[in-house]
Amino acid sequence: MRPGNTKAIEEMFNSISSKYDFLNDIFSFGLHRLWKRKLLDILNPTFGEKWIDLCCGTGDMSILLAKYMNSPENITGIDSASQALLVARKRSKQNYSSIEWINGDVLETNFTSNQFDGLLMAYGLRNLSSSYAGLREAFRILKPGGRAGILDFRSFEGSSLKGLFQKIYLSIYVVPIASLFGLGKEYSYIKKSLVNFPSGEKQIHLALSAGFKKAKYQTLAMGQMGILLLEA
Repeated sequence: MRPGNTKAIEEMFNSISSKYDFLNDIFSFGLHRLWKRKLLDILNPTFGEKWIDLCCGTGDMSILLAKYMNSPENITGIDSASQALLVARKRSKQNYSSIEWINGDVLETNFTSNQFDGLLMAYGLRNLSSSYAGLREAFRILKPGGRAGILDFRSFEGSSLKGLFQKIYLSIYVVPIASLFGLGKEYSYIKKSLVNFPSGEKQIHLALSAGFKKAKYQTLAMGQMGILLLEA
């Protein structure tokens, strides 16, 4: 599957939605939960603020946000994969039913401008047909002074030990395990999606070009993951 093929990516996430969270725990040894919590600790969402989770998938980030804020009110999750949203709605039905789940395109959300206090995106930016367009739309829907955090794999330019480790990890660990569940083809996409994914420095440049006043990038997971922190 070619990165940037919006329809194919949507179909891929629909196909893996039932096993997505289970496999995330296996592939990250459960650490993805700590990384997402770290993102929230940095952004410090507070009760009463209005937040949106772009590329929300099966809803784990949105629900973690609701737990962090001690309220599911004023939280919206949006994703183009309808089957993933079915999982999100099911898991939030009992205690987090106030979260609004929207099946839509994060590049054209149709929200009014300057609406949200904060914005999250976990493992979604590299799947968009245009990182710049995604950042531009994120800037548009945030209030002036609004903050955003984007968590994703780190993209390595040139040759490095960390870059080599990432390739080995994806090829020798992730894809073979995914294949046991009949999803090897789908998870081989991760490596492809990183080929043209902007590095941290390039993400900063794109964000500032998209209109954000402040942008910085920090790594975690021994440099394998990155968080882009933004202020509108």
